[in-house]
Amino acid sequence: MPSLTPPSRPQTVWLLDLDNTLHDASWRVFPLMNAEMTAFIERHLGVDREEANRIRARFWQRYGATLLGLMQEHGVNVAQFLRETHDFPHLSRMLRCDGSERAALARLPGRKIVLTNAPRDYARRVLKALKLWPLIDGLLAVEDMWMFRKLRPKPDARMLRHVLSRQRLRPAQCVFVEDTPGHLKAARRIGLRGAWMVRYARRAAQRRRDLPMERTGLHGRPDFVAARIRSLNELGRLV
Repeated sequence: MPSLTPPSRPQTVWLLDLDNTLHDASWRVFPLMNAEMTAFIERHLGVDREEANRIRARFWQRYGATLLGLMQEHGVNVAQFLRETHDFPHLSRMLRCDGSERAALARLPGRKIVLTNAPRDYARRVLKALKLWPLIDGLLAVEDMWMFRKLRPKPDARMLRHVLSRQRLRPAQCVFVEDTPGHLKAARRIGLRGAWMVRYARRAAQRRRDLPMERTGLHGRPDFVAARIRSLNELGRLV
């Protein structure tokens, strides 16, 4: 006699961005990180601060990441750049995460994988300092985003496909949680559902006036995202 038990649904897998998604990076981390990137460009390209800021903004607009522009146009060493721009001795004092967000992440059913363009050491330090480390099942950092000897960080769709293949995941079982609309748009093209975290968006916009902003406004829900959220608590409706 055939079983009447319905087949179990695949476990939801959450691909979670780190900065400005799991914590408020625009409070202190991003301002210092931007300053460190500008200083790096000053040192390694021999330009003044105004020109360094202009270069940083141009690379962000053209390549989606300052590092990619420095690699492509100036052959900058990746490990050196990441080390010099993310080495924050007082990192724990620069972090804040609402306790309710930590509790929401703990309650969220399914696997939780942090997928960040930040370096692994920095990401691990942030997650441990905020007591989020025991709540996640995996960490994929920028060092994991090399393909065919090229670095392909978010929003590169080829890297996202590669991550899914490596983790043996189907797009339909995943939810991509991000604060950057452009990353969500790229993820949607390969079939990933997206949740746009806007909790820290306003401060991020104010802090990044020197960089070209996303065309997507802070209000409404773009058609390429499944949900616009202000808290991890809201992710439950996407299960």
